[in-house]
Amino acid sequence: MPVDLKQLVRGLIASAVITLSTFTPSVFAQAPEQAPEQAPEHLVSPMNLREAVVDVSRARQQNLDTLNRFFSSAKARQALQASHMNPQQVKSAVGTLNDEELAQVASRANKAQTDFAAGNLNDRDLLIILVAIAALILIIVAVR
Repeated sequence: MPVDLKQLVRGLIASAVITLSTFTPSVFAQAPEQAPEQAPEHLVSPMNLREAVVDVSRARQQNLDTLNRFFSSAKARQALQASHMNPQQVKSAVGTLNDEELAQVASRANKAQTDFAAGNLNDRDLLIILVAIAALILIIVAVR
């Protein structure tokens, strides 16, 4: 059985083309030369990631502090008890809110305190807002 050289070359070329076409282009891309002591660049540096985590943590703590101050006042405790809500239950429910919900509720509490301090709200209005915020927190927690 004679070997046809032409057919053998065609078979080798076809095999090479099929093999090369199965690899993605990224296999053939060359990484830039780096010194061994240099770490590869990431899309987000570890320092930026750490700063972002610290910022989120700090914002959450500020929101928690805002709501704890809001619900710790004597008027707040009286309003919650008058509406048959447990102030301790409301405070513990605040901690279970996610960051977005916490930021929204803290913003409402800040606005209510600012309006009250500016004289835009009277005691009755502040108490209604306080009870509404507490009810909102309890509803959010209950729905989960």
